[in-house]
Amino acid sequence: MPFIAVGRENSGLIQLHYEDHGVGPPVVMVAGYLQDGRSWEKQEAALLAGGFRVITYDRRGFGSSSRPSGGYDFDTLAADLAALLGHLNLQGVTLVGYCMGTGEVVRYLAIHGSSRVERAALLAPLPPFLLRTPDNPDGIDRVIFDEFIAEITADRPAAAKTYLDKCYNIDLLGGTRVSDQAWQNSFYTALRAAPAAARGCVRAWMEDFRADLALVRVPVLVAQGGQDRVFPPEATGNRLPRLIAGARHLVIPDGPHAIIWTHADEVNGALLALLRQQGRASIPGHPG
Repeated sequence: MPFIAVGRENSGLIQLHYEDHGVGPPVVMVAGYLQDGRSWEKQEAALLAGGFRVITYDRRGFGSSSRPSGGYDFDTLAADLAALLGHLNLQGVTLVGYCMGTGEVVRYLAIHGSSRVERAALLAPLPPFLLRTPDNPDGIDRVIFDEFIAEITADRPAAAKTYLDKCYNIDLLGGTRVSDQAWQNSFYTALRAAPAAARGCVRAWMEDFRADLALVRVPVLVAQGGQDRVFPPEATGNRLPRLIAGARHLVIPDGPHAIIWTHADEVNGALLALLRQQGRASIPGHPG
């Protein structure tokens, strides 16, 4: 398995596990909370068949990557992504983030720029700002985050079950759009997460991306389920077309948070359409 070192903690390297398949224009996919690079299997199959090179990786603390005690803020996570792109010397990249992976994509573009990046997709997005504050009344009250962190600390497997039920809207879609076995696979993956990562990433959800979004200079697809119970559309995706120049906004009316699994055909079609458009010239006012 290929790994890249992104730092050290005490006597050990912090390493990210990644997979690199196919040939063609590169697509780098950043996984969601409690998941790893294997969660992209439905998108990977479609993109490989479409003639693209697909790179997936496990965020620090998840999957087969190292499990450090810290570094779960988005500046560090975006630096990990930058290290991977640099290690592979990628150019003309499409960055695709799902769930909290959208935070890495946006923060990467804000800090590291778009010299390597041609376009981006934000699926079930976290930005612009999930925390309710006086200047962000559409956000979520801090007590919800605090309660979730407390649940993770007290009984991480039970907290993971509750979270995944919300991701899939299991009460509505269980047995139809998601099988028991698919849910169980997600659950087993979630249990592999480092406890520090499970807690630290939820704290990172409260970071503010509004200033980052103003710096995005590539074509962007925003796609979200209309029934997302994890990152509600009114607090997240519905706001992004006003904050990202030229963004395309796709709402899947009955989609839950986990649209990359439950509504993979719709997501894959939108991704392939994004990949086939003609680069940065499609953004109004962009010099091309």
